[in-house]
Amino acid sequence: MNTQYNQEREDLAAAFRWTARLNMHEAVANHFSLAVNESGSKFLLNPIGMHFSEICASDLILIDANDTETMLQHNAPDPTAWAIHSALHRNNPQARCILHVHPKYATILSSLDDKEMKPIDQNTMRFYERVSIDRDFSGMGLGKEAERLSTLLGNNPVLLMGNHGVLTAAKTVASAFDELYYFERSCQTLIGAYQTGKKLHVVSHKVAKKTAQQWIDYDASEMHFEALKRILDKEEPDYKN
Repeated sequence: MNTQYNQEREDLAAAFRWTARLNMHEAVANHFSLAVNESGSKFLLNPIGMHFSEICASDLILIDANDTETMLQHNAPDPTAWAIHSALHRNNPQARCILHVHPKYATILSSLDDKEMKPIDQNTMRFYERVSIDRDFSGMGLGKEAERLSTLLGNNPVLLMGNHGVLTAAKTVASAFDELYYFERSCQTLIGAYQTGKKLHVVSHKVAKKTAQQWIDYDASEMHFEALKRILDKEEPDYKN
């Protein structure tokens, strides 16, 4: 087993396993990365062709965003993973962990003309003024498209990728996963509310802003992720291999 960055590998592998359990993955597509150096240019990434449910800590490959020979190597990653995550890590050193998926409800929201997360319940209020939105999809995340996407995140934890999917970014795997989990739940609530055909009860800016800050102050992401890893330790301990 590759023991370099062992804890980082185990955490990212746990995120892959739980994303599969929650059915937020898509075939052998979608990608997670975690920076391991100060600038963020070196990061762990899932290898090409592996299902999220089978990924183990030692499977993750170490990538250098500044290495122009990466795609010529024998263990080259998926080209869209290389393009998007390299650009994001180069241009957003604060985004240590980046989780990109196409989950059902977030992707539905990304496909609407109105892509805003409306503050209609406690969960949706968590993301009030905390979501960057890409409204200019122009093809799969390669080349100039990847570079363009990498400039949109800013200091927000979520980038809703219009007509594409979503990514979350944070300093830790636990935080990025917590944001992803709650964002998909929030999208499910919002889409469900739209499906009723009834008028949404959107709270005031003051209430939404206050609740979003309360979420930040509360921050149970580490406890959430530790609980998830305890379950994996009992039911899928091979994720650490």
